[in-house]
Amino acid sequence: MVLVRDMPAVGRGFIERLEPPDIKNFYWTKPSPKNSRKVAVISTAAVSKRGDRPFSWLARDHRVIGKNDRDLVMTHVAVEYDRTAWQLDLNTILPLDRLDEMAKDNEIGSVAEKHYTFMGAADPRDMEKSALEVSSEMKKEAVDTVFLVPV
Repeated sequence: MVLVRDMPAVGRGFIERLEPPDIKNFYWTKPSPKNSRKVAVISTAAVSKRGDRPFSWLARDHRVIGKNDRDLVMTHVAVEYDRTAWQLDLNTILPLDRLDEMAKDNEIGSVAEKHYTFMGAADPRDMEKSALEVSSEMKKEAVDTVFLVPV
């Protein structure tokens, strides 16, 4: 990834205008013991299953990745984004293999069946509808821990 000051003017201007959210309470629930947690990943790497609709510039929706899906493509549109790491190891942006290892080692309880990706170039304030859909799906699956992977 490049430094903000080295980005093209359009991307730089967009990022410089973003305002971080004002989070008052970092804990919404009492954390469960680590070795009983069901973990899901949310990544902003704009990754989807091959054949899914690609992400568009400033997409506000999400894609669902199954825990065993590995035939994935990235449609992140930022030209300054270096894709080398993820092309060598998917776990740099969607650490599903590492979570499987942690579950096998009893460091976490289990890995969720579904994981979620968004387009990181969009303003998070415009993603409320999709975020509510994702949180509803995670509740149905009894996910109690989310690993956020911002890209």
